[in-house]
Amino acid sequence: MDLKENKTLINALRKGEEKAYMFLLDTYHRRLHAYALTLVDDHSLAQDIVQNVFLRTWQHREKLNHKFTIQSFLYKSVYNEFVNTYKKDKAMMLLQMKYYESLHQEVEKTDEKTLEEIIQLVTKEVEKLPPKCKQIFSLSKKEGLTNIEISEYLNVSIKTVEAHITKAFTILKNKLDDKIKISLFLLFGFPVSEKPN
Repeated sequence: MDLKENKTLINALRKGEEKAYMFLLDTYHRRLHAYALTLVDDHSLAQDIVQNVFLRTWQHREKLNHKFTIQSFLYKSVYNEFVNTYKKDKAMMLLQMKYYESLHQEVEKTDEKTLEEIIQLVTKEVEKLPPKCKQIFSLSKKEGLTNIEISEYLNVSIKTVEAHITKAFTILKNKLDDKIKISLFLLFGFPVSEKPN
């Protein structure tokens, strides 16, 4: 049984096969968490959103439709969960919603194989960043440390931390074309277009 095949995976999930659910978790948890992080910028909240999505997917597995790709379904579910969470926590401006909707549409247009290839390209460019710049950028975007925590950990000023993160994004933005910038968004919360104030 090839669970990488969309129809096979959905059918297995609908039958309640735990192996299929574990495959779903192993395949999509990391990238869904990265996506959720770009929406809420809070590790614990992003984790809650993703856990809720997986839990509901399993609870309502019999309603899954193999005509739709599981990847699109999961990304859409994370987005919907984010909207519901966001509405509870704060009033959402219409312009902000339009921004997130446009980003979500870009995510849905990117197929899984292309996404993985792009992520590899982005990761390769991150490795080429100047040492200090790469270290601070990784602590911030991969380890999830705040600027204050990085500043205390490395014994540098917060302004230095901010400068290195800005520099990293500037270098990456110049190295990568528009299509690849979607992966910066997915991986690190890098704005594909300017966020409205």
